[in-house]
Amino acid sequence: MDCWSGARYLKSSTEDGEAFEFLGQSGDLREGWNNPAYSKLWLYNLHYQDDLNAIAADKRLTLSLQLVDSWVAANPPFQGNGWEPYCISLRVVNWVKWLSRLKPQEVNREWVQSLASQTDALDQQIEHHILANHLFANAKALVFAGAFFGGQQGEYWLCKGLKLLDQEVAEQFLDDGAHYELSPMYHAILLWDLADLICLQRCSELPVLQQRVAEWRQRFALGLQWLQRMVHPDQDLSFFNDATLGIAPALNDIKSYAEHLDLDFPIDTAINKLDGRLLAASGYAVIDWTKNHRLIADVACVGPDYQPGHGHADTLSCELSLFGQRVLVNSGISQYGDDAERHKQRSTAAHNTLEVDGNNSSEVWAGFRVARRARPLGVDMQQGDEHVVLNAAHDGYRRLKGKVIHQRQWLAELSSLTVTDELTGRFKDAVAYWHFHPDIKLVRLGETCCELSLPQGQVVRLDITGAHVEVCESTWHPGFGKSISNQKLVLNLTGDKLITQIEWSSD
Repeated sequence: MDCWSGARYLKSSTEDGEAFEFLGQSGDLREGWNNPAYSKLWLYNLHYQDDLNAIAADKRLTLSLQLVDSWVAANPPFQGNGWEPYCISLRVVNWVKWLSRLKPQEVNREWVQSLASQTDALDQQIEHHILANHLFANAKALVFAGAFFGGQQGEYWLCKGLKLLDQEVAEQFLDDGAHYELSPMYHAILLWDLADLICLQRCSELPVLQQRVAEWRQRFALGLQWLQRMVHPDQDLSFFNDATLGIAPALNDIKSYAEHLDLDFPIDTAINKLDGRLLAASGYAVIDWTKNHRLIADVACVGPDYQPGHGHADTLSCELSLFGQRVLVNSGISQYGDDAERHKQRSTAAHNTLEVDGNNSSEVWAGFRVARRARPLGVDMQQGDEHVVLNAAHDGYRRLKGKVIHQRQWLAELSSLTVTDELTGRFKDAVAYWHFHPDIKLVRLGETCCELSLPQGQVVRLDITGAHVEVCESTWHPGFGKSISNQKLVLNLTGDKLITQIEWSSD
């Protein structure tokens, strides 16, 4: 399977075989593969062994051999984090790719036996209880192992994995191309998984894969089109639900993989007019202007009703880039777990939307749980020659005594964006938030007016009607382990209607 070379996006996480850096934290392998001093997620990344297929991995063969030998020696069956099913799934695929590039005389029989034991362990603990991207990863690993081993055992794993994939591909990819967890980050990961499966078919030429590759290619093309609409002009991900940078492959990496596999995918065309698109199946909306302006709005459900674990209380939030620069940003994520910071990053207040009586629009709790959740209402987009209007509402606050409904309208014109929020029902306090990218300099011109200076010298004016305005310090999280100071506006509504007008020069 020599076509794996060139089809990898991850950078090496180690230089000397002992020092690793994941999620913004450095660690040392000499302290063991399961050192409790490190977080579980950090140890998971260690056990994935992504480095075997990272950029320039083939130039580090001796190091790769040492890492695999070390893992086998230090991780006997069913002991440690590495034997948990999601870890096994990612490592099995990495080992199959890596072993398939080695010369036969370079392959140690002990590695192959370990790979079989790992696949057998995975087969006994498929994550039906977690579903979503975990179950997809389980199925993918069984298919890779089955194709690698062949024979009766390999055929069993291959058939079991394909049966799961047949179900999950149809269920997890929506009609507009989105992955159903509605996270741009996990969507990019699943697109890479689809590309890997297409690559496996091309390398192995197995008939059972050939029967499915047309659908995989179609899902991939639709998914890539969706992702192209959900990135900013800088070509990196927008931050809705669990999403940040440095975890999933970037859009350009996925495009490169597609080119490597001779896959058809939509080509971005220059924006020559004000244009809006409603991605109805997933529930996002995108408005594009000329000069690299883009608005991305969340008018979606939190996620699948039975698996909203990566969802945030971000209904009706939005992100905005002007002149290619991110201006309005959701706060992103810097960690998983179940602590105050995780709760804060999933909260309504961490997003560009509106909070009622101190409540989140959806009841996010623990690390990956959602109770009562907001559902979108009345989503509609209308377009004229020089304007786009997006309307939406949600019922997340209807559970409160005042039965509040939040309505939001985005009116995009040639050189402005006006966001109007209205609340119906009874409430004591309502607060809206606008979070700004760290590179944006905010200067207050008056009680309800601000000037935003962009890094390339452009100036944007922001006027507020219907609220007392506070400028506050905040943090933005563009990666795991990263927390960057930024500013936000906290708008305490004086009534039931708030208008935010953003204007810029069209020159």
